[in-house]
Amino acid sequence: MPTINQLVRYGRSRKQWKTKSPALQSCPQRRGVCTRVYTTTPKKPNSALRKVCRVRLTNGYEVTSYIPGIGHNLQEHSIVLIRGGRVKDLPGVRYHTIRGTLDAQGVANRKQSRSKYGAKRGTGAQQAAQAAPATQAAPTAAAPQKK
Repeated sequence: MPTINQLVRYGRSRKQWKTKSPALQSCPQRRGVCTRVYTTTPKKPNSALRKVCRVRLTNGYEVTSYIPGIGHNLQEHSIVLIRGGRVKDLPGVRYHTIRGTLDAQGVANRKQSRSKYGAKRGTGAQQAAQAAPATQAAPTAAAPQKK
């Protein structure tokens, strides 16, 4: 424990804060090129084939990024946007690929949490149009337009 005199002379030092995603360099996202796309297995209690890619970023860093969602179209030389966010059961994976931007397509047939997976709303709108009977649609189209 410091003495009063030591505190007056030196003060207390602040704890150094360390970023969890250093390759982003304080940016929200970074663009990069896939150098390798592969699957890997998670840590002990879990079992799966997680889809990941090795990405060479525009700032020169090379990082491992997780590809979320079911199915993807990424291959070597695909250009992707990555964000921070680790995957708890994959050691060394501290970044997520953003779906629906650049070369990474959104997840197909996604109904819920679409914004997280870059999925368009199109499927829901098409179903609503099919559910409406054609007989009701005809009179509204024939109604005179007011000027």
